[in-house]
Amino acid sequence: MRTIDKTLLYLRESLSNYAENELNQSIYHKLMKNRYDSEVAFVEDLNDKEMQYLEKILQREINYAENVQDDLRTEQLREVYEQIF
Repeated sequence: MRTIDKTLLYLRESLSNYAENELNQSIYHKLMKNRYDSEVAFVEDLNDKEMQYLEKILQREINYAENVQDDLRTEQLREVYEQIF
């Protein structure tokens, strides 16, 4: 059995803060349903709208992590963010 990439666990936790959004729910469902080996595999499974939405959320979440000086969280979320570009 494959385990989910630890970076994606940070992303999943961040997405749980935006449960009311339909795009967010779609992305969150993908993370719950699939066990991606890497951020690359996850990003390749996103459509354009999901990537645009995720870009905005990641910017917000990375800024928050930087403000509270959570270096590990910042690093993990940036890894996903970098795969979008």
